[in-house]
Amino acid sequence: MKVGMLGLLRVVVLMLVLRVSSSSSASYSGKQNGRKSMLPVSAQATTSSLMLNRVGNSVVLPLHGNVYPDGFFDVTLNIGQPSKPYFLDPDTGSDLTWLQCDLKGPYQRFPKAPHPHYKPSNNPVLCEDPLCKSLHPPEYKCETTEQCDYEFWFQDGSSTRGVLVKDAFSFNFRDGTQLEHSLALGCGYNQTPGPFPNPTDGVLGLGKGKLSIVSQLSVDGLVRNIIGHCISVRGGGYLFFGDDHYDSSLVQWISMSSDLPEYYSPGWVELKFGGQPTGIENLLTVFDSGSSYTYLYPPAYEALITLVKEELTGKSLKEALDDETLPLCWKGERPFKSLDDVREYFKPIALSFANDEKDTQFELPPEAYLIISDKENVCLGILNGTAGGNLNIIGDISMQDKVVIYDNEMQRIGWAPEKNCDQLPKSESTSI
Repeated sequence: MKVGMLGLLRVVVLMLVLRVSSSSSASYSGKQNGRKSMLPVSAQATTSSLMLNRVGNSVVLPLHGNVYPDGFFDVTLNIGQPSKPYFLDPDTGSDLTWLQCDLKGPYQRFPKAPHPHYKPSNNPVLCEDPLCKSLHPPEYKCETTEQCDYEFWFQDGSSTRGVLVKDAFSFNFRDGTQLEHSLALGCGYNQTPGPFPNPTDGVLGLGKGKLSIVSQLSVDGLVRNIIGHCISVRGGGYLFFGDDHYDSSLVQWISMSSDLPEYYSPGWVELKFGGQPTGIENLLTVFDSGSSYTYLYPPAYEALITLVKEELTGKSLKEALDDETLPLCWKGERPFKSLDDVREYFKPIALSFANDEKDTQFELPPEAYLIISDKENVCLGILNGTAGGNLNIIGDISMQDKVVIYDNEMQRIGWAPEKNCDQLPKSESTSI
């Protein structure tokens, strides 16, 4: 799910409307360089022979960006033949990885991107392919079997239309192995940006579905189907696929909920403020790396605002009505230089999971829900999720300085505190 600065941007893949229009799509056949295979035959055979001993390895990718002021993160992946670098927005709320693509279509349209548009190899995914079917509702009937067309419309008005293809992705594994591997991705020839465009070349889909990059790597035996990230409050961080560099016994785990089986949801939670129950409960939550901020559905948001304002009564903070960085900001007697200046005014928040007998809690210290604006005020990074129904989104701001792990094999979500997220874990090879 892509959620931007001041609203639920691309919320939802959860509330996604999927439409397919083959009659107005680009025709893939004959448009490209004539290659019939993603990799040379010898390279494909080598990949196959390595499958069994790759499990247990992992890939680590540096994250670039920050919650504020950029409001986005990206990783660099080398894709195509020849291999070229692209900046992708890692999104655990969606399955489809896509790039802005140099493929002629009747309605070709591209927002500005940092790199020249991706040129695919001549290797389309057919409509009858299971990966294509995973993009569509069960009742969908192919209008053409020659290619897999897709069109996504998101809640913020943005959209992407394209064709599913396969191409080479280059990875450096932590054991030092370098590998080029064929994976499916979207060749997006028509994109409509939302109100807060993300300056990347596309999206890295890390959801739970078959089309997710890590799901594809796992099916091919290259890594375990586990995703994790460590976002630094200072900016940057890292993303990882696989499980060979963390100690599971040090991680707090919660089972993924059957109430939202397609998404990284721990289920229903109760909100605690300053260690005390608030009566704000039955919040259905989703962990979403595609959201910069955390969102509560309106009744819960209003109740939290009331608690925060009551806590600030009599303190030397005044609402900064002239600061439009976020909906609610406060100014002090002197400008704030860092979150250390405001921590004493705000209590910690915690999410207590209703489906857990151990009363596992996901803790949000002040730095996990506040920012210092460029006007040197403190602003609340928990926003009103008006477009998301009763859904509550745990965004990047609340996952800072934590290793957060999405274990699709054990169907659980885990986290552990980590103050050095801006330092890559030691390995023989960590870059693409």
